[in-house]
Amino acid sequence: MADKKKKLAAALAAVSLYLQQEEAIAYEQQESLKQKKDELFSPWAQSGSQEMMAMRRLIQLRTFTRF
Repeated sequence: MADKKKKLAAALAAVSLYLQQEEAIAYEQQESLKQKKDELFSPWAQSGSQEMMAMRRLIQLRTFTRF
């Protein structure tokens, strides 16, 4: 039982660290985009970002429902 709790805690910590890293990267990208105001809005880029976020959410759900 203790091993299962340790594994669960390690998995949750790993997912949390990954999400924090992704959030930091996204923040840096947003800051760089704010500096490049002369570029036009790209619906393709917006769609791709939404799909990546949706896939990450599904991975999280799959990870957390296994335990």
